[in-house]
Amino acid sequence: MSAPPTALSLAIRRLMLCIAIAFACPSLAEEGPSPYPTRAEDWPGVGVIRVFDFMTDNRQAFWRARERARNSIVFAGDSLTASWRSLAQDFPEHRVANRGIGGDVSRGLLFRFEEDVLALDPKAIVILIGTNDLTARQDASKTLANVRSMLRLARDRERSLPVLLCTVPPSADPKAPIDEKQREVLNQGLRAIAHDDPHVVLVDLFAATATPDGAPNPRYFRSDLLHLSPAGHARWKTLLRPALRDIQEASRS
Repeated sequence: MSAPPTALSLAIRRLMLCIAIAFACPSLAEEGPSPYPTRAEDWPGVGVIRVFDFMTDNRQAFWRARERARNSIVFAGDSLTASWRSLAQDFPEHRVANRGIGGDVSRGLLFRFEEDVLALDPKAIVILIGTNDLTARQDASKTLANVRSMLRLARDRERSLPVLLCTVPPSADPKAPIDEKQREVLNQGLRAIAHDDPHVVLVDLFAATATPDGAPNPRYFRSDLLHLSPAGHARWKTLLRPALRDIQEASRS
């Protein structure tokens, strides 16, 4: 007859069981979006990096909502997108997912593009990014390089995945000044990208929200002349609707 197990042997058995469970089932702590890299050299893309604590909170919320957001039209960008609170109500005929994060830059969006956008198996992607790159005095060529990298990721996922690429709207916030020449270079580059890719539709948000002299039309902006007002989002909606309707009809055929 074997001797009863000692306290030490019971502790060892418990430890072995915990190890077995850990290997068999992913840890709950591991469930969630990839953390932002702590070293600049570990980031994809080029240019300025901006990370704030709330960005991680946003991405965790995106992660929890990922199943509900599958096969949606994904809007990706910065606060101009994140602040579109009526997005779902404005497009009742589509399933939409807002993946905008305030303060984000093109390099930040590139980092999270796979998990926050492509992993949702989107029907289409709407991209508006670059305003914060400009306020950080980043050269437009770096923003364009990051946008091209996003499109390569999209093409690797699905060659014909529709992308609606938006030009960066005007702004005149004295707290966030920019080089207007760089904005012009950026928007011209975005137009060229759309011209060269048959699956990219240009959405000229700049032209739609600017005055004839290129200043922000107060009708479409909040008092800071940086962020879109509800009227600005409504204006954006009118630009997007025809392209989204075409995408929906193509998916039915």
